[in-house]
Amino acid sequence: MLIHPTIDPVAIHLGPLAIRWYGLMYLIGFVLFLALGRYRIRHQPQRGWTLTQLDDLLFYGVLGVILGGRLGYILFYKPAEYLAAPLNIFKVWEGGMAFHGGFLGVLIAMYFVGRKYGRSFFEVTDFIAPLVPLGLAAGRLGNFINGELWGRVTSPDAPWAMVFPLVDQLPRHPSQLYQFTLEGVALFVALWIYSSKPRRVGRVSGLFLLGYGLSRFIVEFAREPDSFLGFLALGLSMGQWLSVPMIVAGLYIILRPAPHPAG
Repeated sequence: MLIHPTIDPVAIHLGPLAIRWYGLMYLIGFVLFLALGRYRIRHQPQRGWTLTQLDDLLFYGVLGVILGGRLGYILFYKPAEYLAAPLNIFKVWEGGMAFHGGFLGVLIAMYFVGRKYGRSFFEVTDFIAPLVPLGLAAGRLGNFINGELWGRVTSPDAPWAMVFPLVDQLPRHPSQLYQFTLEGVALFVALWIYSSKPRRVGRVSGLFLLGYGLSRFIVEFAREPDSFLGFLALGLSMGQWLSVPMIVAGLYIILRPAPHPAG
């Protein structure tokens, strides 16, 4: 069996300050967003995006990720706990971020950016969708380095079986790496290729919703559910239930008929 390489979650010690690997992964994700966005602006000038607008997309997107991710975790996963101790909401150093909450936060932020620049909501989301998955991949790599969000128990004879010594001595799925591969690398490749040619407005966004929703839904079968929630209706996890609306919305956006021309 494979053994998880126990890594110090602090990448750089600077006296009383500590730079954690997970924080570095966020930074890497933001840098990749800018780099890929600049590439797209340079090679697709016909879309009319500027570097100033890209900077705004990142700034408001970061706010959406942080605020939405935190509020989403509180509302989706531990509402009673935080209602009993509201000040714990601000203890972000103790962890507690939810992708689906961060995703909703980003959508709200992109709506306001679109209004600022006179673009439709889907024009904005179509542009940023291919820039996001590698950042998600970096985040899952951070989860793996931290040895958190591990997978369910699997057969000790499975070639992918991994022991997480800080958890127990049981063979488990390295589900963080599954998410790194599907939600990150594979989704990036699909979106980058698909968006390289003109598409009807909204379809790139729809592919992101469908691709992420399906990837997350599938990987959750190998990921250990949160101990304080366990399995919900139909034996599905919270992550799976939160992914279902993404799948449905993605399919609808991709398959909806084109609007009829006026007149």
